[in-house]
Amino acid sequence: MSATAQDGQPPPGDGTPVPQATRHVSGYSVPGEGSSVAISIVTVIALFALWWVATHFGWIRDIFLPQPERIFTSFIEAWNGEIQGGKPLWEHFMWSLIRVFAAFALACVTAIPAGIAMGVSRIARGIFDPPVEFYRPLPPLAYLPLIVIWFGIEETAKIVLIYLACFAPLAMAARAGVKSVMIEQINAAYSMGASKWQVIRHVIVPAAMPEIFTGMRIAIGFGWTTLVAAEMVAATAGLGQMVLNASNFLRTDVVIMGIVVIGAVAYLFDLLMRRVERLVVPWKGMA
Repeated sequence: MSATAQDGQPPPGDGTPVPQATRHVSGYSVPGEGSSVAISIVTVIALFALWWVATHFGWIRDIFLPQPERIFTSFIEAWNGEIQGGKPLWEHFMWSLIRVFAAFALACVTAIPAGIAMGVSRIARGIFDPPVEFYRPLPPLAYLPLIVIWFGIEETAKIVLIYLACFAPLAMAARAGVKSVMIEQINAAYSMGASKWQVIRHVIVPAAMPEIFTGMRIAIGFGWTTLVAAEMVAATAGLGQMVLNASNFLRTDVVIMGIVVIGAVAYLFDLLMRRVERLVVPWKGMA
């Protein structure tokens, strides 16, 4: 009897597979997985510390970059209306909020259906694709004079300018979301007797929602970046108008304070959009 048989193992060559030792693999994870909150906090603290050191030791002149304490003082002054124009910060903030979110809401109501239509219909794609692709690369300042000629200098012109900045990325994201739907899902719905409109409503739109939410986040970012250009049109209140007015008087502290406020509001809304996205499309990233 062979040694292999004596050990209770089948002899080699008899067709019986030999059990292999299990390999334990560790140290692997999805790229980018894990929380980055601690890294972000450390980065912000480091940048703030560099700002404080550079301004207090005179590395940068005050007119170019004021000390952090002056930014806080400017915020208090602006909140009390003690800056150029005499309007308090909350009034500037409310006017900007109304303009941006009115334009963004209008873009969501029109651009998302247009993008979905471009994805499911060649007729809609032929109608919407040329004008959207034509104006999408244009900066808002390029067609600002035309907007003023058409709509005047009232609130309509400002909202239309921000609306156009939000429309294109939102429509393109909705179209991309429709194109990302797997054909197997569509065929499965048709095989169960679904009509075309049922497929669009119950298959295509839910599957396109992750791309649509990404487009919404990009679009609101474009809306805030266009705010300053929109409030150049005879505005008497607004964060963009406040920043432009302060730059005319070389109030760098007010300019930076306005930039910080705009960035903070945009960032908080982006966090809100991420939260809503996790609630509406919890399956994102699980495929």
